Amino acid sequence: MHTQRSSFRLGLVQMACAPDPNENLEKARWRIREAAARGAQLVCLPELFRSQYFCRQEDPDLFALAEPIPGPTTEVLSSLARELGVAIVAPLFERRAPGLYHNSAVLILPDGSLAGLYRKMHIPHDPLYFEKYYFTPGDTGIRVFATPFGPVAILICWDQWFPEAARLAALAGADLIVYPTAIGWHPSEKQTDGAAQLDAWLTVQRAHAIANGVFVAAVNRTGREGPPGSDLEFWGSSFVADPFGRILAQAPADKESTLVVECHRPLIEQTRRHWPFFRDRRTDAYHGLLQRWLDE
Repeated sequence: MHTQRSSFRLGLVQMACAPDPNENLEKARWRIREAAARGAQLVCLPELFRSQYFCRQEDPDLFALAEPIPGPTTEVLSSLARELGVAIVAPLFERRAPGLYHNSAVLILPDGSLAGLYRKMHIPHDPLYFEKYYFTPGDTGIRVFATPFGPVAILICWDQWFPEAARLAALAGADLIVYPTAIGWHPSEKQTDGAAQLDAWLTVQRAHAIANGVFVAAVNRTGREGPPGSDLEFWGSSFVADPFGRILAQAPADKESTLVVECHRPLIEQTRRHWPFFRDRRTDAYHGLLQRWLDE
């Protein structure tokens, strides 16, 4: 059992991803070093950071990007975590078995050991986000990992739109929910709908922080990927929100950035005392949430 500290320093690495997976891993390594040098104790990387966002197309050859967990990336990052004395959230394209793949994230502790992994539960399938072709829905359930800096839940991208996932993470004791992300604009939609889409993304996650009295962090990629007509412009804007939904720090939309944010754990208790949502929950009345739809 780890002794909780009154505060922790969270690092978010917002990066653009190149076609070469080794280049992305090397960039992630030096960005983690940068965050650690600025005092970060827990550093989070974006969703599927080893490659460009390959789900823009359905191509069986792209399954070759997947790797086992533990595997080559966790070996490199475990050594780095041990050297720097930091925890790392590393999202990976997981090869679990032949023909069985997940969109996953592993939490590496400061001693280099693996605290465990989370497999993305909610899998989207939209134009240029063809994730159901690649990923089996996760079967780990909502997991909260003990770290020297407090209990942390990892959810991934599309998970961030579902209040049920955030609530279960908070009920399991998370002080922080981190969302590794790869989300952006279809260039044809940006002018008409882009501002509203980004605002909705920020709003729903800030609402999770408020409704659950937890810190919430989203770490996105930035840059434009893909040929004209099937390209995505990732909107960056990685941020950390406190338990009242206030944004403590936010990266720009169009630049790589390393955020390091001090998170004060007493804010959780303070917020929940004044907004006692857990006290007033009517657990006797929520059985319908286990149904797909409430038919008359």
